Amino acid sequence: MSEHPSRYKGPDLLSHVRELIESRIPGARAEVLGGGGHYTISVTAAAFAGKPLLEQQRMVYGIITDLMKGEDAPIHAVDKLTTKTA
Repeated sequence: MSEHPSRYKGPDLLSHVRELIESRIPGARAEVLGGGGHYTISVTAAAFAGKPLLEQQRMVYGIITDLMKGEDAPIHAVDKLTTKTA
């Protein structure tokens, strides 16, 4: 995993991403792992019920999109995104 420079100076990024997801998807439980710009995210939520996988993933990406913008974005890549229905 290579390091990607970021000007992100907010709270712990792993906790921040987890809290963003959990606060915007009702009843979600999120696990966020990684570093150096590359992350693995797993989200379990009842809100995914009946939705196709692509829509579930779009829900998550929609929440973190601002953290993925620009050359110095704190999230360079989500190497693996797993969504499950609670």
